[in-house]
Amino acid sequence: MNETKTPNRRLDLLGFFCPIPVHETRKVLAEMQEGDVLEVRADDPETLQDMPALCNRIGVQLLDITEDAGEYRFLIKK
Repeated sequence: MNETKTPNRRLDLLGFFCPIPVHETRKVLAEMQEGDVLEVRADDPETLQDMPALCNRIGVQLLDITEDAGEYRFLIKK
């Protein structure tokens, strides 16, 4: 991980709890092109397990996870 890429799209899911972050992330990724990068911001601690599982399940690459004051940032490459 720790690869830095400029995201093509951003998804703000702060304040939303499971299953919404996973559902919305999957929906946005389905609309994106191969090679595009999505930045997802969330504050549900469940996303720390859910996002890697989602990426593995749908075959996309989780580039980076960072945390700042209870907010998580995921960079996902389709």
